[in-house]
Amino acid sequence: MKLRARLPHDVEATPSIADDRPMGSGTTNRHGMPRLPPGQYETTKWPVLNISGHPSVTTERWRLHVVGTVSSPLALTWSHYIDGFEQVEDTSDFHCVTKWSRMDTHWGGVRLGDVIAAAEPADTARFVLCHALDGYTTNLPLAEALKADVLLVHTVNGQPLPVEHGGPCRIITPQLCAWKGAKWISKIEVLERDHAGFWERRGYSNTAYPWRNDRYSR
Repeated sequence: MKLRARLPHDVEATPSIADDRPMGSGTTNRHGMPRLPPGQYETTKWPVLNISGHPSVTTERWRLHVVGTVSSPLALTWSHYIDGFEQVEDTSDFHCVTKWSRMDTHWGGVRLGDVIAAAEPADTARFVLCHALDGYTTNLPLAEALKADVLLVHTVNGQPLPVEHGGPCRIITPQLCAWKGAKWISKIEVLERDHAGFWERRGYSNTAYPWRNDRYSR
């Protein structure tokens, strides 16, 4: 049976809520935005960046907890994740703070908004803090997390997501810099107040809007 719940906010697609007049270059994407944010270069490579090695977890042992300011906390198994939510596919671009952009990446997974909605966030919920198996954390406004193309992905270009890129499951955030999409996701904490994540506490931008060259705290 599919898990369904009303989303607490209006869901918009990319671009970010802050990018009404985006900067950048090149052709425009499907949302009318320049495809290449300022300061970025396009590559076909997918560099591996992480804070401490590659955690390895089987799909049998994988769990995703949704906790915090919610009425129905979740502890999802892989079966719940695959069978309990609508499976979607989407093609989007991937922008790293280290200035490379990987275009037209095809993803498969479920909408992060659907999973959060199933936990029934309180009306006072405004943020999420994403936790990874390696101890990494990153924060998102709930309004960004609920966008339709923010996904919990398990496949990339038709293949299982490689462990070095966050497999078996990671978040992708096409409208924000890629560090906002945690690899090896294990817990999503719904919050009333913002809580800085790993890189945000170390001088990275709290908002991470790539079309505003928004890389570091000012």
